[in-house]
Amino acid sequence: MSDGDSMQATVPVASDAGTLADPFDPAEQELEERIQRSLFGEILDWMLVPLLLLWPMSIAITYLVAKSIANYPFDHALDDTVTVLAQQVKEVNGKVVALLPNTSRDLLRADDVDNIYFQIIGKRGEYIDGDRDMPMPPPEEEKPLPGSVVFRNDVMRGNDVRIAYTYIDLKPRGSGNGKAETESDLALVQVGETLDKRVEHANEIIKGVILPQFIILPIALALVWFALSRGLSPLAELQRHIRERRPDDLSPIDSRQVPEEISPLVSSLNDMLERLSQTIQMQKRFIADAAHQMKTPLAGMRMQSELALRQTNYDEVHRSLEQLSKSSESATRLVNQLLALARAENQTPEAKPFVPLELSELARNVVQDWVQASFTHRIDLGFEQPGYPVMVLGNPLTLRELLSNLIDNALRYTPAGGSVTVRVGSGEGGGIATLEVEDTGPGIPYAERAHVFERFYRILGNQAEGSGLGLSIVREIAQQHGATVDIFNNPRSHDPKFPGCLFRLSLRSEQRPDVIEDIG
Repeated sequence: MSDGDSMQATVPVASDAGTLADPFDPAEQELEERIQRSLFGEILDWMLVPLLLLWPMSIAITYLVAKSIANYPFDHALDDTVTVLAQQVKEVNGKVVALLPNTSRDLLRADDVDNIYFQIIGKRGEYIDGDRDMPMPPPEEEKPLPGSVVFRNDVMRGNDVRIAYTYIDLKPRGSGNGKAETESDLALVQVGETLDKRVEHANEIIKGVILPQFIILPIALALVWFALSRGLSPLAELQRHIRERRPDDLSPIDSRQVPEEISPLVSSLNDMLERLSQTIQMQKRFIADAAHQMKTPLAGMRMQSELALRQTNYDEVHRSLEQLSKSSESATRLVNQLLALARAENQTPEAKPFVPLELSELARNVVQDWVQASFTHRIDLGFEQPGYPVMVLGNPLTLRELLSNLIDNALRYTPAGGSVTVRVGSGEGGGIATLEVEDTGPGIPYAERAHVFERFYRILGNQAEGSGLGLSIVREIAQQHGATVDIFNNPRSHDPKFPGCLFRLSLRSEQRPDVIEDIG
């Protein structure tokens, strides 16, 4: 079948319940429309779903960053506090004391939000000052260098606290024998505070960062919706333009006004419109040619019938009836060939599936059907076949139609006394099967061979009867089978006036001849 003449078969779809779904059922059509995907909605989903998923992640990351930012100034204040407090710890007469004035103690307790704790432990682990129940640093941790401040998180009186601590070297400067100090020379000073103020500060930062997002997010969604609508507006404009076209307007769509991404779609539509236009023009030309071809036999039939009605002589009436019969036969043949061409053009493999068949047997049966016609034309009709079966995959009915048209064409153009030979063979290597029809007629000039397969085409000066549809039917059937038809001069004809003609149909063979010989 040709590319422009293909048809699509409608096949019922089986539903889950085992029944056949009716494609014309309104409920089925509504379901199909309901599940149809929207390009606008799909793009919107791919844009908004990641945005909505990333938004909670952004909030969580913002919270962690805010806590880190909030901790820094408070840790810095704790560092200063524990450093100042450590400077007040001295060793007087071998005893560790905290020289804390009352004002300093009041400052440590002055915070009205966080609870401040401090503790001073002597070099032998004895309590010096501050809160007795303040937790000690973990014993498994390595002690930091004296004077360096270390932070840790701990729990005191059921509250989470942040503690800064440092060790103080109480060994008098300039004393000793130059040896490194021991742990017994180190006193511990630590200051802690609850996290209420830190949490409050972090929440203020989060509010300042996140609250604007609740305003920005709807605006961003609205902008995305608006931008997507504007971006897809060329599709809506293209749809409107196509809907406003007249039903008979198959002119190409202007692709200069569409975005680059839609241009391939418009090009494909234009290609389809061009093929559709060619198909419609071909059908119109076919109908016009068919009507024109039908006029001649119908006009002849009408004229002969009117002439017969006016005649009174029996011989004249008989002659008119003979002409009427010939015109009727010509009209019948033309109608049959029109129907055969229509069937060939609308044939689908699904409607008539290809089956394995033996080409020699099929050709022999067709030749037998034309033996009587060859006697009428006084033409020697012969048949040649190889000594092995030639298997092909095809439709036996349409292949018989193809061969019948080739034989009929050969019998019509071969003069009386000539010969027509039908030959079945295979190409080199056995991968190709050939079907040849050879005649001793006037042949076909090389310049005309590209046109003889066109509908109603007749070579100028040819007086043979015919409708000009036989070879068109041959071409359509050959294309359905993926075969090729070639035209050559008859290599066995030696008459310059009648060079003859050889039509060769080449099909794909289903079996190698050497393998078939072994089977036989």
